[in-house]
Amino acid sequence: MSKKEDFVKSIHGMNEQDLNARLEEDKLRLKKLKFAHTISPLENPMTIRGVRKDIARLKTELKNRKQQA
Repeated sequence: MSKKEDFVKSIHGMNEQDLNARLEEDKLRLKKLKFAHTISPLENPMTIRGVRKDIARLKTELKNRKQQA
């Protein structure tokens, strides 16, 4: 299975508070990665893209849950 599929399955099992907490953690992680990349180039700058996509997936899941409620 791919990382994306594993991530999507894991967020389906989370409640809304866990999703919000994970979203805030990922936002902080993205901010730190961007800062570190500005100071000196990251070994793998694609991690920034991956974190951005994870944030988008979390926001999408939260939005879908609010629409269903």
